[in-house]
Amino acid sequence: MARVLVASWRETYRGLMSDDVLDDPGLVAARERFWTAALVDERYRANRVALAERDGAVIGVAMAGPPEAQASEWSSHLYVLYVLAAEHGTGAGAALLNCVVEPHESVALWVADPNPRAQAFYLKHGFVRDSAVQNVEGVRSIHMVRGAHGRD
Repeated sequence: MARVLVASWRETYRGLMSDDVLDDPGLVAARERFWTAALVDERYRANRVALAERDGAVIGVAMAGPPEAQASEWSSHLYVLYVLAAEHGTGAGAALLNCVVEPHESVALWVADPNPRAQAFYLKHGFVRDSAVQNVEGVRSIHMVRGAHGRD
């Protein structure tokens, strides 16, 4: 999972994110710690995680769960959805999205900007851009949402 996430970051964010971050030799180990916590820590028990595989190899990963802010207008937040570039267009991303987010759920996410391929994917799957923008560690992201306001 961590290796797919890091490979996807390197494929997707080169030029958007600092090379120092993307090429950090400790990045895979840091992501392994992240996934270990996400899978075993009680605080994250409500999260849903899915993997996409091809021929026994992990090619994508997704995670959604309760929004970080208790007062969020959305019932769920899509925290992670990455598929290796070689697997783009195969349906793996859509399958992952459908595994971690129910069709009726109101859901929000942050997507890097510019990232036209990911933004088009989310638009295709019913998300719309709202007015929120954030900048984390030098990466500009836009907020996209799907479904009715309010917690389900």
